[in-house]
Amino acid sequence: MRKPLDPLGETEMEILNHVWSLGEASVSDVQEKIKEYREIAYTTVMTIMKNLADKNFLKYRKEGRSYIYSAAIQPKDVRFKLIDRLVDKVFQGSPKDLVQTLVQSENLTDEERQEIKNMINKLED
Repeated sequence: MRKPLDPLGETEMEILNHVWSLGEASVSDVQEKIKEYREIAYTTVMTIMKNLADKNFLKYRKEGRSYIYSAAIQPKDVRFKLIDRLVDKVFQGSPKDLVQTLVQSENLTDEERQEIKNMINKLED
């Protein structure tokens, strides 16, 4: 069976980002953060957080009747995994093609392009 390009759905990634920013969080904590910009049911957040724990992205401890979740994997590790999959699936394993696509993107400002050049120059030093 082939693995999907993105092992995390959009809402899963959204929830992970909230847990990372909060350090640790209950389902209610995450639901309140999301409700600042859109409606989401408590049970939806609870199910997704449980699934993220089952996938080893989150860990939890029981506190009274609540579960308190925290990250089991750091943001940079998730990014590396997602980028590796993206490079393999979309760019046929070529990181150069990924970077070329990013640099040629019309969404980049001149300042961002210069920052990328500076990062590459630092790597060469």
